[in-house]
Amino acid sequence: MKKTVIIYGSSTGTCQSIAETIAKKLGVADILDVAKVTAAQVTEYDNLILGTSTWGAGDMQDDWYGGIKEIKDADLHGKTVALFGCGDSQSYSDTYCDGMGEIYRELQDTGCKILEGVSTDGYTYDDSTAVINGRFVGLAIDDVNESDLTESRIDAWIKSIKESL
Repeated sequence: MKKTVIIYGSSTGTCQSIAETIAKKLGVADILDVAKVTAAQVTEYDNLILGTSTWGAGDMQDDWYGGIKEIKDADLHGKTVALFGCGDSQSYSDTYCDGMGEIYRELQDTGCKILEGVSTDGYTYDDSTAVINGRFVGLAIDDVNESDLTESRIDAWIKSIKESL
């Protein structure tokens, strides 16, 4: 696996916990809080695994607004990006994991390769801007209402992206 970093934004700790679980399962040592990330740091890595929770009316976690600018200031050409998002599919069913969709839209024309996400099969929600052609743009996690599925969803996603990293 090429040099990989996991960058997350977390307000309550859930997204950070998911980032740490992914890091452990992939054997990735570098985990950065998006609130502290710099463009110079991003340039050091071949692979970026980016995660956010969804807040408000489908917004990225607050620290991502500054962090996405730093990431986009780095030269992303040739880099591989995988996304994961945390959301609440019951209370916020109409904006489920939209924050992940925002990151996708911010990065899609930057020259990086964004890995395909997971199928929407098995998920219950009403709407999500993080869905394109029946697939999420990354890994969608609802650790609030579906914590019993978190581990298996992470494992299946890692299996699907590992060869591309």
